Amino acid sequence: MKQWMCLITAAVETTMGSCLVGYSQEPTVRQGEVHFRPTEDEPSVPEHWRLDEHTFEYREKQLDDFAPGIKVSQLTFPSPVTTPFERNNTVHCEFYLPARDNGEKVPAVIVLHILGGDFPLARLCCAALAERGVAALFLKMPHYGPRREPRSGRRMVSKDPRETVESMTQAVLDIRRAVAWLQQNEHVDGDQLGVLGISLGGITASLAASADSRLQNVCLLLAGGDMPRLGWESKDLEEVRRRWIAEGKTPEEFFEVVKLIDPVNYAANVRGRHILMLNAKDDEVIPRPCTEALWHALGEPPIIWYDGNHYTVARHFVELLNRTTDFFAPPPEAPELETNEAENEAPALDRGDTKREALHQEEADREDPGEKPKPHSPRRQRTRSAQPSKSR
Repeated sequence: MKQWMCLITAAVETTMGSCLVGYSQEPTVRQGEVHFRPTEDEPSVPEHWRLDEHTFEYREKQLDDFAPGIKVSQLTFPSPVTTPFERNNTVHCEFYLPARDNGEKVPAVIVLHILGGDFPLARLCCAALAERGVAALFLKMPHYGPRREPRSGRRMVSKDPRETVESMTQAVLDIRRAVAWLQQNEHVDGDQLGVLGISLGGITASLAASADSRLQNVCLLLAGGDMPRLGWESKDLEEVRRRWIAEGKTPEEFFEVVKLIDPVNYAANVRGRHILMLNAKDDEVIPRPCTEALWHALGEPPIIWYDGNHYTVARHFVELLNRTTDFFAPPPEAPELETNEAENEAPALDRGDTKREALHQEEADREDPGEKPKPHSPRRQRTRSAQPSKSR
């Protein structure tokens, strides 16, 4: 991950400046409650990711304006999972909100970070989305950043795969509460929610989409499935394998443990949504067969392959970022046609979903350093399930 971060840190620091360092005035703090209601698809959600109807509290602290037209706030709420690590039991997020003079609600995306735990890349994605009119909620996953105990060696991806399963399960449940918070936010269109994840974040994003049907727009970068194979072949997990074998355990026992967090097993829940996969042709961390396994399980949505491995694909970073923001951004308003013109020529973009999909396909048809994607999956519309509750 260090190679990736070195290539983008300069751009991130230029974009971020010092907006998260201090305040020019006393920050505004808002506290309230969110009422979580299970979706109508809850019976199809794997049992370990289900949540009963409940209410939880949140705290949002407004920071200095990030940039003209973008506001940033810090959001915290309790995790639905209580662990022995007190700090890990509070979910920390950063919310990037584009300003809208007309009060129009905006789409929103949950952004999940990489394995390395360096956050600038996720923040840059959030800033780029907000510049395109999409709210972005950067969620810090279990045992990362402020959720990590100072003297604890516990990590989300642990040397013990059983601990990894516990942490990834907690991450999915944390994301489900974040979805409910976004739905009750007065600035967000609760029917236009999505999730964006990179590497570890991409795998977790796929699991979260399987668990919550309100995440209708799903973009996965450098992600894959078939966790038994990934865990047993990825060079980044070599130490995990050595320790497992040293304890006298078999590969079959390893496979049985990690299948609980294999997105391939749950991908049928996500089929038919608006999905895009962006991957590296020579990825040595997420082997290509693992990516293809997830792609097939998701119903073969659009996928673009870029030259490079898990780290050197960063040379396509600008293109990756543009494709990502194009995927989530609301399409521009189509020009109105005169009545007599409309009678003779049907507009190419005559429906909301068709308009958006046509724009994405037009983008995909441009000359590209990777392989061309197949047509996009159709996008379903859902009624919102979580209702807003008054702030205290």
